Amino acid sequence: MKNANMMEFTQSSRLAGVAPSPTVAASQKARDMKAAGRDIIALCAGEPDFDTPEAVKAAAIEAIRRGETKYTSVDGIPELKRAIANKFWRDNGIDYQLDEITVAPGGKAVIASALAASLNPGDEVVVPAPYWTSYPDMVRLFGGAPRIVETTPSSGFRLDANDLAAAISPRTKWLILNSPSNPTGAVYDRTDLQALADVLLAHPHVLALSDDIYEKIHYDGAFATLAAVEPRLKARTLTVNGSSKAFAMTGWRIGYAGGPRRLIQAMAKVASQTTSNPCSISQWAALAALEGDQSILRDRLLAYRRRRDFVVRELNAAQGVSCPTPAGAFYVFASCAGAIGKKTPDGRRLGTDMEFVDALLEAEGVALVAGAAFGASPYLRLSYVASDETLRDACARIKRFCASLA
Repeated sequence: MKNANMMEFTQSSRLAGVAPSPTVAASQKARDMKAAGRDIIALCAGEPDFDTPEAVKAAAIEAIRRGETKYTSVDGIPELKRAIANKFWRDNGIDYQLDEITVAPGGKAVIASALAASLNPGDEVVVPAPYWTSYPDMVRLFGGAPRIVETTPSSGFRLDANDLAAAISPRTKWLILNSPSNPTGAVYDRTDLQALADVLLAHPHVLALSDDIYEKIHYDGAFATLAAVEPRLKARTLTVNGSSKAFAMTGWRIGYAGGPRRLIQAMAKVASQTTSNPCSISQWAALAALEGDQSILRDRLLAYRRRRDFVVRELNAAQGVSCPTPAGAFYVFASCAGAIGKKTPDGRRLGTDMEFVDALLEAEGVALVAGAAFGASPYLRLSYVASDETLRDACARIKRFCASLA
């Protein structure tokens, strides 16, 4: 019998409008099926299969032995902030002082604290689609309204300056820009960024969040970031990066950013009442990553390029699938439009990319993420952070599944 004095939990109305992360859900479903004995290839998570560099792990062990296991400053130790400032100057030509640098438990925490510190109810955030799944829901979580602006394959999934101008209103607080992009791999060059910067310069009430987390996984030309291309925007741009993708440090949870001093201070206030400081040991590991030998990044980039080219070629050989070659990150974003409307051997008609992904997982044990999760259908995102052998097996299964549709 239910206790009459017990109140039943009801979640907040704000949370009711927020969906769980689709990529996390897809990864968990794949893990559950694998635990149940299924032969599953999971290519849904954006997690490098390479190990954290040995020198970085050694630095963490040494930090433990030195007793670096206590609370730190809420937004990062000075040594790491100094290394981050040096990185921004060395790699991007942006000059940040230490009080313009913040460190958080992951890039996602950096973005969340920036939105929490700045958004008022009804503020709008321009988010180009396809987008990383968390952007719109984080905006909603902190009371804002995502303003989704669609991009097209013909533009390489890059935001057009005219479309940005049309999307800006008096309520616009932020533009979120991700280059190289998750999920498309699109990269904005200096010309692209200058065109967007010119629009932002005409709207001085709009802040820019440049999510550069895939900076080091960039295949063609020189990497460019907004505050470097247009220094006049530095005072209202938050340049976000982190250790997770470049150094295969996803579990260490270190993200960082450079930005306007008042924003950085407000983000520290948010952190002081939520996460507190990032893991002390992880901070010393990230310091070693930033200051250590960077040649490992070039070696890994060659492996990513080889995998990318293989997957693009194989998916373009699959019936009903079309896959452009991404310029960065470690995903392909392939159209499955040619398979929509077809039937599986058991008579199931595929009406959406979500149904395609579910049927592929059931039939062949390959876990991908549907484009709907990123605001674009009918597409598939495949993460090629896996061994060559695994990718060969996965692509063979995908082609077999596509060939079975009628």
